[in-house]
Amino acid sequence: MTGAIDRNAELLQAYAAGDDEAFDELVRLNQDRVFALLYRFLGPRSNIEDLAQDVFLRVLRAAPRYEPRAKFTTWLYRIVFNVAVNETQRGAKHRMPSLDAPDMPMAVDLRSDDPVADLEGDERKTLLHEAIGRLPENQRAAILLAAIDGMSLKEVAVVIGSTDKAVKSLLHRARLSLRAELAPLMGVEEEPETRSP
Repeated sequence: MTGAIDRNAELLQAYAAGDDEAFDELVRLNQDRVFALLYRFLGPRSNIEDLAQDVFLRVLRAAPRYEPRAKFTTWLYRIVFNVAVNETQRGAKHRMPSLDAPDMPMAVDLRSDDPVADLEGDERKTLLHEAIGRLPENQRAAILLAAIDGMSLKEVAVVIGSTDKAVKSLLHRARLSLRAELAPLMGVEEEPETRSP
């Protein structure tokens, strides 16, 4: 665990023990990350600030039960993911995640045989943005989380409430979908997937 992760856990435990200022510091340390994640999952929305506030209210309510078994950020990402899922299930208009969110890594790891790996410029970035936005929710979340802070399969699984094996499958299907959708747009012929006998 890094010092920042330990610090977050310490702050949450200090708040649970009665230190109100510890929670204020926890929010200051993590608010940009929460905004960025919500923006990535949901795209630009007028209610991102309200959704971020909902995330921190959930953190506040969970503080007495919090036990630092996993990285604090993984636990926080899980809360953000749940808030984003709830927002999309409320019937909010589906929007594409933004690749322009603060600190968004532009090199989404889709493997070198992917036409997406060679994307450059605004037009190609837009194509990738739109294609990721059309992925099913869990595939979209897995791709975005895998690109954030180099999250491992295990960490992504914790965030989306799945297993390592299921996340690996989600990422594989997402890459195949993106490759199939973007190859014709990029002028690359899609090769049929070969399977071992």
